[in-house]
Amino acid sequence: MRNDKDNLVVRKTFDFALDIIDYSEQLRSLQKFEMSSQLFKSGTSIGASTWEAQNAESKADFIHKFKIAAKEADETRFWVELCKASKHYPDPQKSLFSDIKSIIRIISKIIGSSKRGQFSN
Repeated sequence: MRNDKDNLVVRKTFDFALDIIDYSEQLRSLQKFEMSSQLFKSGTSIGASTWEAQNAESKADFIHKFKIAAKEADETRFWVELCKASKHYPDPQKSLFSDIKSIIRIISKIIGSSKRGQFSN
């Protein structure tokens, strides 16, 4: 049975997905459907990939799933930055910026440590 309660990256990416859902809904209410969809997909995918990695079949599978999460996190950061820079979109909460940067750092460390063999799956 999974116990993600004390898993920092699972918890952070899940909470971040909830914040992305809120911001996406704000965009949707302003009829910013395309951006809402882009953010929703990439922002929630980070947590889904992280969650899925917890049941990886091998170390290589674990790393692969975290690499997908890293790509989605990077894409999400781009969309959040784009919304902030555009005069046509409401500013995202500052926490979205700090949280996505933190998540990217954590995921990068997990990938690096896993490649060095410090985690076993």
